[in-house]
Amino acid sequence: MKLVFCGTPSFAVPTLHALIAAGHQVDLVLSQPDRPVGRTQQLTAPPVKQAALAAGLPVTQPEKIRSNAELRSQLEALAPEAIVVVAYGRIIPPWLLALPRLGCINLHGSLLPRYRGAAPIQWAVAMGDAVTGNTTMLLEEGLDTGPILLQQTIEIGPDETSVILFDRMARQGAPLVVETLAGLCAGTIHPQAQNHSGATYAPLLDREDGRMDFAARTAHELFNRWRGFQPWPGAFTTIEGKKLAIHRMQVVPAPNLAASGAVLSRSFKPGEIFIGVDRFFAACAGNTWIEFLELQLEGKKRLSARELLRGMPISEGTQLGSPTP
Repeated sequence: MKLVFCGTPSFAVPTLHALIAAGHQVDLVLSQPDRPVGRTQQLTAPPVKQAALAAGLPVTQPEKIRSNAELRSQLEALAPEAIVVVAYGRIIPPWLLALPRLGCINLHGSLLPRYRGAAPIQWAVAMGDAVTGNTTMLLEEGLDTGPILLQQTIEIGPDETSVILFDRMARQGAPLVVETLAGLCAGTIHPQAQNHSGATYAPLLDREDGRMDFAARTAHELFNRWRGFQPWPGAFTTIEGKKLAIHRMQVVPAPNLAASGAVLSRSFKPGEIFIGVDRFFAACAGNTWIEFLELQLEGKKRLSARELLRGMPISEGTQLGSPTP
């Protein structure tokens, strides 16, 4: 099949590889422009561009699509039978949606209509879901509102982070796209309208999504958000006016075990610290507790709880974040 592929991050690379391996003719790859990366801000090609060039495929990286007459002429001349879109990061304009005979086929990392939007995998983990999945659909002008083609269910491990889940879903979604194209070509797959009343949304992540609200959320909720918001924005709070990033944590029973070296002698408000022997606990909503295993104080290096407590004496009852009224 004559195809055009649109994608940018590593999530899209397995699908591009699968299309090539299945014998499809990928005439052009669209990816976002190279961007500055890291502390050095070195201009770096996105993963899809790197994969495409390694496979000997032509690549174009338009800043704009909607009014790009040159790109439109190029794609019309190619006359692809389908356009495959995976995490491209650009709105597909009406002229492009209408171009291919079989439509624009999108791989979306959720069981639509759940988690429409830019960050479906992160929010599924952050909300504590046990199951998610991939959906192939026909793109239309609405945000992830197009008819569903195929879906696959994927379990989420109780301790799994979005980073690990991203990789699994990318690898499992690739053959789903190949199967979708085969079914559309053979006429055995029939698009099914989404149940729009059941739609939920997964907006683009914001730095503040990583701020820990001990008064409003239980330990399990905070732990799930930390799992979901990896690698960014992660999870953080403040201590004595300084930012404290949490790199590893776990939910624990009320810390009155012998292993903690002490017994709770009073009730603790959400956000208050309880210190055991080389252990760092924080009270959360609903009389739940979380233990911080690896932390990083603003301007300092990443440390275990033991190393941090030995280098920075912290009083029991110290309040994290904003004090609870």
